[in-house]
Amino acid sequence: MLTKIWRDIDNKKLQPVYLLVGEEAYLIDETVRKIKQALAADEEAEVMTYSLDEVPVDEVLNEADTIPFFTERKLVIAKNATIFKASDREKEKITHDLKRFEQYMSNPAPFSVVVMIAPYEKLDERKKFTKVAKANACVVEAVAPEERDLAVWITSRVQELGKSIDDEAIGALLNLVGTNMLQLNLEVEKLALYLGADGVEITEVMVNELVAKTLEQDAFKMVDAYFANDEATVLEIYHDLLLQKQEPIMLVGLLASTVRLMNHSYYLQSKGYSQQQIAKQLKAHPYRIKMLLQKRNRPTEEQLLRALYALSKVDEALKTSSGNRERHLELFIMKAM
Repeated sequence: MLTKIWRDIDNKKLQPVYLLVGEEAYLIDETVRKIKQALAADEEAEVMTYSLDEVPVDEVLNEADTIPFFTERKLVIAKNATIFKASDREKEKITHDLKRFEQYMSNPAPFSVVVMIAPYEKLDERKKFTKVAKANACVVEAVAPEERDLAVWITSRVQELGKSIDDEAIGALLNLVGTNMLQLNLEVEKLALYLGADGVEITEVMVNELVAKTLEQDAFKMVDAYFANDEATVLEIYHDLLLQKQEPIMLVGLLASTVRLMNHSYYLQSKGYSQQQIAKQLKAHPYRIKMLLQKRNRPTEEQLLRALYALSKVDEALKTSSGNRERHLELFIMKAM
């Protein structure tokens, strides 16, 4: 559906009102960019931007109803469309004329393109004007695609930059960055720039060397090495994190969270849940769940629970004792070997 909407925009078949819903910033930004580009194809675009948590929707509609001076059509953007979000009306600072909004949606100005941006997971469907907006506007669902579709998008984006990428590199990229398309796009552009004019293919080695590691990624590597009795690797990552001024008590919490995720994932899998269902249930990165479930030498439930108990003791020691704080987690690592 989004592909068709983008194709229409690229062909200058613009709708009078767009409603962008979802938390995927890249899809929102790219849709707005395409609309601006379509309007500015023959002349400089006239763009007015508002934020509905600062001004009433009436002001946006007044602008949309005003004939542009120098262009055939103008773009009116309303960010942070809180009117669509479930909230306590008494706590809202801005009073919106929602009847006027419903009227405009039923009869929008032909010389304006209005873009309403609601960067929320879902809209409040109980509100009448939400139903009116969805019935009359072109709705763009800005949600991260499934892993398979995301891999296709990465391949396509890399090809747009004149490069190629193999499946292993895509997997490594998803594992390190997650499903945030805005961040993925930045990393793809960085990798393509690193290749330069002569380079062609983005490889797994390049991804692992150039894409910044997150704390969550380091925690997963530590836990993997811990259950594999690889003391050297666990200590190496731990000492690197200490050099980065990471607090031991925060690292203990991150390790415990990782172990709990493993335990819950394996339990849900044993109950017949699919990979997608587990990721949704645990609100976890789908690719990470995939990697957990594909492990051949996975720890037993007893090992996971023992690790959680030991980490709780480390947490208690860090909160109640003084002295060398870094040593408490280090002893936990070495005792398990």
